[in-house]
Amino acid sequence: MINNLHIIAFTIPYPANYGGVIDVFYKLKALHQKGVKITLHCFKYDREPAIELEQFCDKVYYYPRKMVGMHMLGFHPFIVSSRKSEQLVECLLKDDAPILFEGLHTCFSINDVRLKDRKKIVRSHNIEHDYYAALASIEKNTVKRLYFNTEAKKLKRFEAIAYKNADLVLGISQKDTDYLQAKYGNAQLVSAFHQFDEVIVPEKTMQFAFYHGNLSVGENNDAALYLVNSVFAGSEFHLKIAGNQPSVALKKACAKNPNIDLYENSTSAEISNMLSVARVNVLPTFQSTGIKLKLLAALFNGGHCLVNAPMVVGTSLEKLVTIADSAETMKAALSELLKKEFPIEKVCLRKEGLVKFQNQFTVNLLIKALQDYF
Repeated sequence: MINNLHIIAFTIPYPANYGGVIDVFYKLKALHQKGVKITLHCFKYDREPAIELEQFCDKVYYYPRKMVGMHMLGFHPFIVSSRKSEQLVECLLKDDAPILFEGLHTCFSINDVRLKDRKKIVRSHNIEHDYYAALASIEKNTVKRLYFNTEAKKLKRFEAIAYKNADLVLGISQKDTDYLQAKYGNAQLVSAFHQFDEVIVPEKTMQFAFYHGNLSVGENNDAALYLVNSVFAGSEFHLKIAGNQPSVALKKACAKNPNIDLYENSTSAEISNMLSVARVNVLPTFQSTGIKLKLLAALFNGGHCLVNAPMVVGTSLEKLVTIADSAETMKAALSELLKKEFPIEKVCLRKEGLVKFQNQFTVNLLIKALQDYF
């Protein structure tokens, strides 16, 4: 049994209101419930220390993230070098417990000679160089596009350093795990942790479609723009979009269409409510790395789920959604799905398909992986 564990988080994982943070927060909760004593290390830059974390962790440490300086131009990716901390290493050296690095972001010290005899695990949240290359491909700002492209190259190089120095790498989707196993030979699938304890499919919903996401991320903003301009504009379908910091272009596009409502900076509770009362959760994506927490949220707590293929590739969730890969097929699917409630005869199929995505299953898999390797 793993009794003690260091977890290094890329940010302060509370409030748990977006993808990677949700995975970390509910992982802490699940491990705590299994009796694992956690020492949590957090990088502080855009969130305040959270007393709520102390209910799951024996100790919580905070380190400043260095957001400016010459390290931006150095060998390491900025998301890694900005999280360099000697104080962190000194804290890790106080005992010999295994260390779980949350994402490549936190791996600056993974090849530190002082940690060479420690058991080290990396949680891969994405194939990061693919993710940043995709961000570059859709970025219109020249300076930001250069940053994303440069970061993608550095991340591809640093990936090999980090994963070759890890005893175990935890892939978040089957597709990512297959890539990591083929390249480094030390990967195992452990799916994402989340806030849902059971599958609750609503019996009654309202006749609208819903999209949500962090709209400050280019990928999500582009997906929302695609829905507005290519699928819902000029149609009779009602679309609600919720997310923080939408682009000017998205605001203007929504304002032109009376059948589309944009909700800026909605709370997590408001988003969860809209998700559960929407007749259709519509979730296209143009990046197929990792697994999207918004997809699991829609399946655990919503009605119909309409996606394109990249949203579910390598997830084993294909049978639980409706897939439409063009604007025309998405319109045709919406025409049918918005007419009827989610069929009760498919609820059991959804519950069966989501067993391996429940936190209880996932935490047992994680603990077994740690025991098998260590």
